[in-house]
Amino acid sequence: MKLYGDTSFLFSYYASDVHSARADRWRQAHSFPLLFSQFNRLELRNAMELAVFQSRLTPNEAAEIWATVENDLKSGFLAFVQPSLADLFQEAEALAAAHTSRIGARSLDVLHVAAACLLKVDEFVTFDQRQTALLNCLGLKAAMI
Repeated sequence: MKLYGDTSFLFSYYASDVHSARADRWRQAHSFPLLFSQFNRLELRNAMELAVFQSRLTPNEAAEIWATVENDLKSGFLAFVQPSLADLFQEAEALAAAHTSRIGARSLDVLHVAAACLLKVDEFVTFDQRQTALLNCLGLKAAMI
């Protein structure tokens, strides 16, 4: 089974926020590796550094969280994948042209869904309503937990 978690899920799973308990429960029930791309890596890193800027995390907490992410990559709990950037942007542009005017998806939402499409995921895990709406338009399974 191929699982893809967006940044809303990944941040809640690795850090502590209002969704963390639900993210932990979902992850305990789904032991398959989560696909993790360079795009996930960048956005999760930025979300953690933004949390430091906003004083929601300390620099030490962010470093500890990032070490956990790195360990999960080494252990296979996160499975690194690297879709072609050209293909990713082409797919995202097609999705934006077809759906954004109706559902209001933002660029990063569309990029995550485009990545999931290219990777042919079985389930997309998110707390984001716009991504869920886009996934529903495509007939893809969204686990909005």
